Amino acid sequence: MTRYALTVNLKNDPSVIETYRQYHERVWPEVLQSLREAGVERMEIYLLRRQLVMFVELNDGLDWRHVFAAHMASSPRVAEWERLMTSLQEPSPDARSGEWWAVMEPIFHLDDRQRAAPRVAERSTTS
Repeated sequence: MTRYALTVNLKNDPSVIETYRQYHERVWPEVLQSLREAGVERMEIYLLRRQLVMFVELNDGLDWRHVFAAHMASSPRVAEWERLMTSLQEPSPDARSGEWWAVMEPIFHLDDRQRAAPRVAERSTTS
């Protein structure tokens, strides 16, 4: 499984942010089906003020750009959803030219195969 973290901003308007929230409480079934068929195994979107962060896990070997292009082209209803969501968003200032969502660089991952580094207060002061 390949995992990506991406970010984009919503327009700086409380009614836009609320509209985005409401749509995501009832995502259209065609959109959910299309995402799954395109290779999305798992997706989560988080909101902080107006910044969105999306975590998406794809079948191995898939690139998020190709998956979302296939998703967008899957049906007129999905394209309508994506146009609507885009109308509520602004590209991240950190997105590459021509991209809407900016890919976030992974810098740390903790799982059951790793042990977390001890907190500073727990580290030994002797060598």
